[in-house]
Amino acid sequence: MSDKMTIQGIYACLAVADFERGVAFYTKLMGREPDDRPMDGMVQWRGAGALQLWHEPENAGHNRTTIVVPVMAVERQRLEAAGISLGPDVVGDWGIVAQISDPDGNQVTLAEPPKGFVGS
Repeated sequence: MSDKMTIQGIYACLAVADFERGVAFYTKLMGREPDDRPMDGMVQWRGAGALQLWHEPENAGHNRTTIVVPVMAVERQRLEAAGISLGPDVVGDWGIVAQISDPDGNQVTLAEPPKGFVGS
């Protein structure tokens, strides 16, 4: 038996007050419909990681998540075409980040790692 946790996946979870408005926003952000709706009040997008959106008005607006993207400029252009404006790029030795808040005030950070970065 190992002393370390075996991780199969991790889901970033965000709570929203207006579920349909939240689904519409994150559908634009992700550029596609949710992969599934496993239960009432929850949708999820799966990929390299996973994002879950929950209808939890009492927790809405108090969440943060980071989505790692390969090229910030490409995502910025795609999101602007979808009507979503990211905040300014912040550049450092660790790469580029830009932030946006969803309609409930949850903070989403997009992060482009430095060139040559290898990680999961």
